[in-house]
Amino acid sequence: MDNKRTQRATAPSKTLLVFSAGLLIMSGCSSATGNEPAPQVAQRAVDGGGEYYSQFTNGLPDDAGFFPLALWHESLTDEAGVQADKSFGINTYIEVTPDSDTAMAWNNDMYVLSSLPTEHQNGFVLPDEVDMWAKSGDGVWTGAWPGEAPVCEPEDSRCGYTVMEKSLAKAPKDLAVYANFGKGVTFWDPDEPGKTFVNSYADIVSADNYWFTDPNICSQHEGGKRFETPRDMTGDECRLAANYGWTVERIRSLVEPEASKPVWGFVEIGLPFVDGPRAITSQEIRAAVWQSIIAGARGIVYFNHSFGGTCQSQHVLRDCGTELSGDIAAINAEVEKMAPVINAPAVEGAMTVNGPTKAAAKSVGSDMYILAGSAHAAEQQTEFNVSCELPRTIEVVGESRTIRTSGGKFTDEFVDGNTIHLYKIAGASC
Repeated sequence: MDNKRTQRATAPSKTLLVFSAGLLIMSGCSSATGNEPAPQVAQRAVDGGGEYYSQFTNGLPDDAGFFPLALWHESLTDEAGVQADKSFGINTYIEVTPDSDTAMAWNNDMYVLSSLPTEHQNGFVLPDEVDMWAKSGDGVWTGAWPGEAPVCEPEDSRCGYTVMEKSLAKAPKDLAVYANFGKGVTFWDPDEPGKTFVNSYADIVSADNYWFTDPNICSQHEGGKRFETPRDMTGDECRLAANYGWTVERIRSLVEPEASKPVWGFVEIGLPFVDGPRAITSQEIRAAVWQSIIAGARGIVYFNHSFGGTCQSQHVLRDCGTELSGDIAAINAEVEKMAPVINAPAVEGAMTVNGPTKAAAKSVGSDMYILAGSAHAAEQQTEFNVSCELPRTIEVVGESRTIRTSGGKFTDEFVDGNTIHLYKIAGASC
């Protein structure tokens, strides 16, 4: 067991080379005021590096214009359904049903990562959320799945590492391996078991915390464990798009070496819980997607199943109305248009934010972009202080407006917790 764990815990050599070259110190930016030394500004490549996927057989595209927008556990049995998914902006499937014909995705220039070996496969998927149902440990796995029979032997032992190792042994050689985790890694376990799960088995990792719809996530035993003294979260603290970014940050914090592999984000698009408080709204979906990207997500996976509410379906995008699918298509089109920015190097040390806002700076050619989202439920104003010389006005992408700058600063309004602003600063190369 330990041998396999060591192999996956050490990122492929190509990845390490890309990452080690990804930090570039820049000296061309001047102080915002001119009265103090300019802070050290650095560009850092996206996690894993821009050529991460090409090291794998039949890997996902490394094209700067490609950003994975995936559905979780969809069925590829109906050509019209697959074409509908593509029209909604979906380009990838993570896990598919056993009766799926993956050639349908292939024929539509889409990608498939699956636990079922097929001819048209771009990656292998390990069992979902093993950290929750088998838990961290090297115990004996009975081979059973949750609900079938006791999973570990003895029944109260922990065998999650064993499940992952035995499942990894079935992965086709040289394919990228994907693993998704849950509340064990994000909330319940200390860092070390989380690091074992995140680093030992997969090349691409994610976790799903459904902050808008989970009836239990606000409790002191789950989301509230984030506080130094665990407590129940208030509604405004918990039902917040920025928390999807926190989930991505949590997984990224466990990756070793730092930033050596991609972390993807999960967002629900229905009501995943029979007793959930309500379904997520389109505005919340957009905010959760962008908050995940701001936090460093290199892909988005939509949970496409709804077990409660007015439209209960395993295929929410296909079945639950044109308003929702149209909204998701618009979100995905926005992300796809911004993919060269999302995939561009991050600019570190060039910006400070004064206000409850999450933000990431990106460098694209001679331009700088700032992706920003509210981290507070109430209306608020945020000041951005950029250490590079700014033009007099900057563009707010997709909003048909500009903002004036003054003294290396600009200010904008964030009306609620779902507010996202994307800024283009022409000629501010950092």
